Amino acid sequence: MPSQPSTPHAANERLARTLCCAVDGAGKPRHQVAREAGMHKDTLLRVIRGERPITLNEAAGILEACGAPVRATLALVLAGHEALAAQWMHHEMGAFLEEFFSALPGELHEALGDRIGDLRPRWAIGTSRLVARMLSKHIDEFADRDLSLAIGR
Repeated sequence: MPSQPSTPHAANERLARTLCCAVDGAGKPRHQVAREAGMHKDTLLRVIRGERPITLNEAAGILEACGAPVRATLALVLAGHEALAAQWMHHEMGAFLEEFFSALPGELHEALGDRIGDLRPRWAIGTSRLVARMLSKHIDEFADRDLSLAIGR
């Protein structure tokens, strides 16, 4: 749940802080990130300090230059999950969410077809919990299988 207000200024501040984390974790100099993002170094500095409004295209360019998953990071920040965006952007979870967010709409359309109109927004939280539990169980099953293979050698 977002804990911060949803004003454009607050969203810009959250995005600036997240982009600063991306730049700091990129493992390359800021001038190189700026060049790869197609902006001047001073502009990048003003953006990550929150001194200048950020467009989504600029944010995407910075994230891409930093090697962070663009859609997943932006979705988390815009949904009010700035801490998770910063934590996961340079982690397998960020890459997982990038693929998940890309695949989910098509998979929902294919699986539900004309029944999409039957969905209720109130089901979203329960569905997200179900997906998280299924993923956890799946990971546990893989770990158990790997352990049994290692023991069997």
